[in-house]
Amino acid sequence: MQGLVRRSLTAAIATLAVTWPLAAIAQSTPTTLRAVMHSDLKVIDPIWVSAQIARTHGYLVYDTLFALDADMKAQPQMVDSYKVSDDKLTYTFVLRDGLQWHDGRPVLAADCVQSIKRWAERDGVGQRLMQATKDLEAVDDKTFRLTLKEPYGFVIESFAKPGSTAPFMMPKRIADTPGTQQIRDATGSGPFIFKADEWKPGEKVVYVKNPNYKPRAEPPSGLAGGKVPKIDRIEWLVMPDVQTAVNALQNNEIDVIEALPPDLLPMLQANKSIVYQRGKYPGQYTFRLNWLHPPFDNPKIREAAGYAIDQKPFLDAQVGDEKFYQVCKAYFICGTPLATTEGMDGRLEGNVAKARELLKAAGYDGTPVVLMRTTDLAALVNLAPVAKAQLEKAGFKVDMQSADWQTTVSRTNKRDAPANGGWNLFLTSWGALDSSNPIVSQNLNASCEKATPGWPCDKKLEELRDQFARAPDLEQQKKIATEIQVRAATLGTHYPLGEWYGMMVHRTNSKGWLPPMSAMLFWNAEKTGP
Repeated sequence: MQGLVRRSLTAAIATLAVTWPLAAIAQSTPTTLRAVMHSDLKVIDPIWVSAQIARTHGYLVYDTLFALDADMKAQPQMVDSYKVSDDKLTYTFVLRDGLQWHDGRPVLAADCVQSIKRWAERDGVGQRLMQATKDLEAVDDKTFRLTLKEPYGFVIESFAKPGSTAPFMMPKRIADTPGTQQIRDATGSGPFIFKADEWKPGEKVVYVKNPNYKPRAEPPSGLAGGKVPKIDRIEWLVMPDVQTAVNALQNNEIDVIEALPPDLLPMLQANKSIVYQRGKYPGQYTFRLNWLHPPFDNPKIREAAGYAIDQKPFLDAQVGDEKFYQVCKAYFICGTPLATTEGMDGRLEGNVAKARELLKAAGYDGTPVVLMRTTDLAALVNLAPVAKAQLEKAGFKVDMQSADWQTTVSRTNKRDAPANGGWNLFLTSWGALDSSNPIVSQNLNASCEKATPGWPCDKKLEELRDQFARAPDLEQQKKIATEIQVRAATLGTHYPLGEWYGMMVHRTNSKGWLPPMSAMLFWNAEKTGP
């Protein structure tokens, strides 16, 4: 008996000797990817705020019903199948099998219905879709139905919308939160899980791989297809100084920088351990005016600003290298089907004489313009000083107030007077996918109190956007889009400041990176070395 025990023990030890090291190796080598993003994450609700960093956070943590592929075509994502009735009024959607929230509960149709409603409270595209909707209801656990009042051509495109406020799906218990109130629980169904217990604003944000995520079978393409999480842990480390981040990348202290200013690229080109990737589509710098308070409650004064500013100095100051920018007056991105310069003669060229003429006719009395400047976002930091100089040259009195990006974004949501913490002007950047047509462009939402910050209010512009959504072909869409651009430039909803291409840089110890779309994409990427 003792011999049998001894032989069994010896065998067990031998087995452990073989298997334990393998298990230990498997458990000791989780991959951690360290990234420096363009901004710190301080708001985790990607519906409440439209900041790009919140959207990138959203694509890690949440999923969407549909998504745009690399060719900007809408593809099913959480949806398995859908059908449209012959009269084009009823859309029935069936969810994929196996979808579950990070807390282990199944994704239900009722979750999606409430998520759509919450998103539509905040987003102009969602608002327009709901205006055309008669009913939105769950049919069973996996099926929901949208019934329209009349045919509407942008149903699927609305659910695939990638920019500004994307329609991320959340559990109903969270999506029940009013759109005017921030959520504090980041439970999603996406490929990565947000580690709230490790989140330290100003220091780091942590995500871990979702072991229960079920990717689609298709290859990844843009924001669509199979989102395969291959990295065990992602850390966003906060380094406001870009030079510090570059040094960290060279020293192998971090693995990737989301947005590298072009003037720093020569420092890295000789390093064979570092590669860069230009964004697939450009960003568009924009100049946003607040219609609620003087002086920009006066349309002539808004128009004066459009004549006062000149695109090229903004691009030279912020980008510098002409290989990474282009002057472009088109509201709908140069090179795309809707691009036009109609209505832009004399605008965005520093036409000081015309600006002064309009200011005089409008009776501008020297009311100070509160211009917000972002201090910690390298991709925007040089824009506001250029705007200040150009506006002052035309006769505006400018009060430039500096703050970090998240504070600036939060402030843009305030409708208070500038003297009470509000604002008059801010400058930002939108991706091409955010500006490619009048429906997705948040800047062209002119629905008054339901519009995005700046709150343009113009019934005719909204009617034109409705016409665009119902246009039967591209020729009609182009005609309406041109009319929209002319009206928007005259009214001063916003002004484009030119286009630029971002650069992501990473060490060669990671691979599989997909070209950034409206967000940096972490799925499919993998870390292959220390």
